[in-house]
Amino acid sequence: KTVCKYNQKKDMNYTQVLEKLKSYCAYQERCHQEVTEKAYKLGLYKNEVGNAISELIQEDFLNEQRFAEAYVSGKFNIKRWGRVKIVNNLKQKRISDFCIKKALLEINEKDYLKVLNYWIDRKLKECNEKDDFKKKGKVASFVIQKGFESHLVWEELRRIDL
Repeated sequence: KTVCKYNQKKDMNYTQVLEKLKSYCAYQERCHQEVTEKAYKLGLYKNEVGNAISELIQEDFLNEQRFAEAYVSGKFNIKRWGRVKIVNNLKQKRISDFCIKKALLEINEKDYLKVLNYWIDRKLKECNEKDDFKKKGKVASFVIQKGFESHLVWEELRRIDL
């Protein structure tokens, strides 16, 4: 007989689980979805999860806007993702459009174009395609996969002479 991990009561009471959730949130910024999943894994029931989320928000362990800003900052500065990929990932985490828009304002436009050109230069150096048209196509495809807007990618590629 298979036992489902979700909703399986552990040997912890609500207060103990709440303390675990507080340390989970204190370790790094978390979104509501991650904390909800963790709460279920720790054995809370649906009504308890709602109460725990409310307490975490009231005590400022959980803050959607702060999470969105930290996420945008990390994915842009460390992973060098473009806005499109960042927005799509935040939407998967059920972050509100308002929080996403506000968090994206943290990205400096000059820095954004520098990162865009970093990816273009990097891909141009490693691309062995002889045909300039095909080469630009491959570079554009690669950079767009990194989450950059296609119109910006093509604008930058038009400026480059191969």
